[in-house]
Amino acid sequence: MKKIKITQIKSSIGRLPVHRATLKGLGLRHIRDVVFRENTSSIQGMIRKISYLLRIEEI
Repeated sequence: MKKIKITQIKSSIGRLPVHRATLKGLGLRHIRDVVFRENTSSIQGMIRKISYLLRIEEI
């Protein structure tokens, strides 16, 4: 399974509570936080929901 690098590029201040929970579920807390996750369908759904807050790179 391929891994993806997820970087938070925008703040969670003023966002919907569901979007904040999705960031927390991915393990992101601050701007410029980086996490590495497996490229699964559940992770893809989370990314799609908050794509305007993230930068995604395949590794």
